[in-house]
Amino acid sequence: MNIVVTILIILHLIGMAYLFGSFLVGIKDTVKGQGRIVRGMLDGALLQLITGIALVGIYSAHLVPDEEVNNAGIGVKFIIAVAIYVLALVFRKRTVAPSWVLWLIGGLTLVNIVLGVTSAMVG
Repeated sequence: MNIVVTILIILHLIGMAYLFGSFLVGIKDTVKGQGRIVRGMLDGALLQLITGIALVGIYSAHLVPDEEVNNAGIGVKFIIAVAIYVLALVFRKRTVAPSWVLWLIGGLTLVNIVLGVTSAMVG
């Protein structure tokens, strides 16, 4: 099971990098008011959701010994991840997305990164 968990964690980190990297690449256009939702935001957010749910399921089922799930922290991260995905999904077809949406996606992604890192340090 440790191999599966390791693969899921790697995929989770790849999703995070894909999502946040897509935001960072578009900052220049966002500042100009010409930003748009790119495929990486959707794919990264979806990969984060799928792998996060799988990891919580594995840890909650106690398939990995000595691992506990902080349900409150996971709940907050889940809500943020769903919000990011929904924002990207709703505004994906627009030629130019509102700047506030792009900044919100980037900010929420950063908050999720901070929450993930700090909860891993505490737990």
